[in-house]
Amino acid sequence: MAEKLLRVALKEDRAPQESSSPVESHELCLAQQLEMDASWLPVYHLEPEHVDVIRAFVSSPEKDEERKLKFLTSIAVLFRAATYNSLCQGLDLFCQRYKLAENIKVLLEEEPRDQLHTAVWRSAMFAMTEMSFVEAVLEGKEIGLLQACFSGIFLLPPKEEMQDLKPFLYFTTMKGMDTMLVALVLNSPTSRVNEKMQSIFQMLLTFTTSERASVRERAVGRMRVLSFLLANYSSLKADPNEERHASRAEMQMPIIGQLLGHLLLLLSFKEEETGHLALDALCLLFQFKYQQHCATLTEENTQLQGDWETETTSLRTSPSATHIIESFAEYLQPSERSDIVRVFIEAMTDSSTFDKEAARNVLDMVRGNPDLWLVDVPKITSCIHKTLGCIKSVPARQSVESLMVSMADKCPQEVVTTLLQVAPGGDSTALALWEAMFSVPQTVRNILKELLSQLWDLKSRLFCTHLEDYCLVRLAMLASRDLGDRAFAATYLDFRFLKEERPAMLSLVLRAIMTLSERDEMARKLKVILPDLMRVLLFGYKAATTKALLVFRTIMAQLERREASHIAVQMAEFLLPLLDDELSQLRESSISLFRDLMMMAVGNDKREMKNVVRLGLLPLFFRLSDQMQSVAKLKQDRRRAQEFLIQSLSYLKDAQASLREAAVRFIALQTLAEDREPSIRSLVAQTVIIILSSSREQPRPRWTLRALCCR
Repeated sequence: MAEKLLRVALKEDRAPQESSSPVESHELCLAQQLEMDASWLPVYHLEPEHVDVIRAFVSSPEKDEERKLKFLTSIAVLFRAATYNSLCQGLDLFCQRYKLAENIKVLLEEEPRDQLHTAVWRSAMFAMTEMSFVEAVLEGKEIGLLQACFSGIFLLPPKEEMQDLKPFLYFTTMKGMDTMLVALVLNSPTSRVNEKMQSIFQMLLTFTTSERASVRERAVGRMRVLSFLLANYSSLKADPNEERHASRAEMQMPIIGQLLGHLLLLLSFKEEETGHLALDALCLLFQFKYQQHCATLTEENTQLQGDWETETTSLRTSPSATHIIESFAEYLQPSERSDIVRVFIEAMTDSSTFDKEAARNVLDMVRGNPDLWLVDVPKITSCIHKTLGCIKSVPARQSVESLMVSMADKCPQEVVTTLLQVAPGGDSTALALWEAMFSVPQTVRNILKELLSQLWDLKSRLFCTHLEDYCLVRLAMLASRDLGDRAFAATYLDFRFLKEERPAMLSLVLRAIMTLSERDEMARKLKVILPDLMRVLLFGYKAATTKALLVFRTIMAQLERREASHIAVQMAEFLLPLLDDELSQLRESSISLFRDLMMMAVGNDKREMKNVVRLGLLPLFFRLSDQMQSVAKLKQDRRRAQEFLIQSLSYLKDAQASLREAAVRFIALQTLAEDREPSIRSLVAQTVIIILSSSREQPRPRWTLRALCCR
């Protein structure tokens, strides 16, 4: 009767004030009286002093350390007595009226975060442990309490940095947390165990990425405790109030993939206790997954115990991430394997504290077995698209892009569909991924074919926002058809997709052409694009120009010398300004192509080529001291330098005095550039500057774009 009246009082306390009948007023008055003395609680007669301490603390503004400890101790004693003597009736209402969970949370949040001097943390967690034995007392409040515990204790300074820290106090505080976590899980209804463990693991994972070793160690230690609980849940769970408890097969943990991924990465912290704790947790989780897998089999599992123990011994003997992940693979669900892959992709970001090399090794292993690991292509593709922009390290980007290429080879349709859906118009990350896929011969053909198929579908017009003139569609149409040389040339002249002037898209198209031109047959067909490749040089886009030069070189190598001769002279003149370009890669490509073009001129074109080469001698000579070794090496070939010297001798007899003077200076500089005397080297440097200044005032190329296109 008393409990019923208190429920009326609590309900009335939350409801708007309304008129009530005399009977209702009498019941409310009686309920309030019962609330005031708390004698209605069945457990009150066993522990009246502790009930009074709790009520006094809640109502008093004075909350010193002594009162806090008495308050928390009284809660633990009261709930322990109630549970042991089966006197739990009304405790949920008592907690609700006096807001015990809320008061505990406030105390935790008020504790100092730089020292551990008192037993408040420990006493609070012991109180929460005892409260968890009473159904519904902490329902809906566990997450907030746990977050307060984790944030306060994990973020404490390392043990060695806390002054006057008592080791026993630290040990019992951490032990109290472990006891609390186990109690919260084991005292949960079977229907909520998965949800409870999932929530706790999720909170702990946020601390494993901390830059502080002490924070990671404390979080992983708790993950180890929960992993033990998960592996042994069926034998530990024994609730007499429930007809049955969850079997291993029913213990589904959607977070298991993320959990395994983080623990595998934490193995790299071998100099810390963190790595050892992570290995322990992984072995326990392996036991759980192994036994869960065997529980679903119909055949007898008489050797189960010995089997998983043998496996875990092997894991401890060779605790590398790749070895462990391969051991887990066959026991994981497809979604769990995909989550592991996503964790390792995210570990490649610049802000990640994890070992990038360890992450790359695992991704390389994943690429080696795509049928097993790359099963959820949309999820992994979306993860790569979301993450790649946060990866600046070249090796890390290459590893992630290679993974994307592997997926594109395996499932081109799903990759294309996902990218078209997740990437907004002009998205730079998506363009980088397209370019990575366009860099592999077989992949580019598959992707272009799939793009052509999907982009003609009116339901897939998202990509067209940054393909205004469908330049990739046109390229896809050209590359996907088996056209003869004439038909190919006629089709290209209709499309002219190299007229695209947007740098990113032009660079992407050229990347695809570079890869397609690796096939000799395609390179010969692509000679029709040579005039437009020269046009690309005039746009001034560095990345596109570099690619255009590489494509030009590949195509020219497929032409007969007589056919290539005249084009070589035209292109050599266009290259002159690029020999001195500020971008080293562009300089290297220009000089390399210039060297090849000189050898292609035949017949009357030799004279024209000679004039072009004369204009390029000085910038080439000046670049002998290029700080980029790859550029300088192109000029430091002794045989080639000797040819230049011999070539310059002919200019000593030229009718023009200015050319004779330039030849003399060139020959002198060639022989004195490495003189032992500093004064001579200084004079050489001054002369080079003079020559360079004059060489920059070169006449404009006599080959115009109109002339090129009309030839």
